[in-house]
This record gives sequence, C-alpha cells and structure tokens, in this order.
Amino acid sequence: MAVEIKASQNGPYVVMGNATYVDADGNEQTTRGTAIALCRCGQSSNKPFCDGTHRKVGFQAVEVVLHLKDE
Repeated sequence: MAVEIKASQNGPYVVMGNATYVDADGNEQTTRGTAIALCRCGQSSNKPFCDGTHRKVGFQAVEVVLHLKDE
C-alpha cells in the first residue's frame, strides 16, 4: 500500500496509510490504516506530533500532497 503525506494548508503534515517510524526513544511504531498529524509549524509541545498550536501562532503555508509508492 502506498503512503500519502499531505501538508495541509496552514496546518500539519498528515500521514495516511501504513507507515513505520522510529520515535525519540528508538522504538518502532507502525500506523495501520490510520492517520497521524506531524507538526509543521515547529511550535507543538508534543513534537513531532501536531497539537493544534499552528492555529494559535498564525502559521501559514500552502497545501502539498506527496505519494510514496512501495517498490
């Protein structure tokens, strides 16, 4: 299954699809059929995850969608 990463307008990166990432403690985590929101404004108190702070700080950026394909 392909992974889609959407940089939402004025908001976080939203990762959809099955994806594996390594957290700050070195633990592997896998998303399965869910979405996770990653901070794009740099102000989240829960980095790398979005906590909605982008709305408070007036973060502005365009929407971009990336599709990562399995090889």
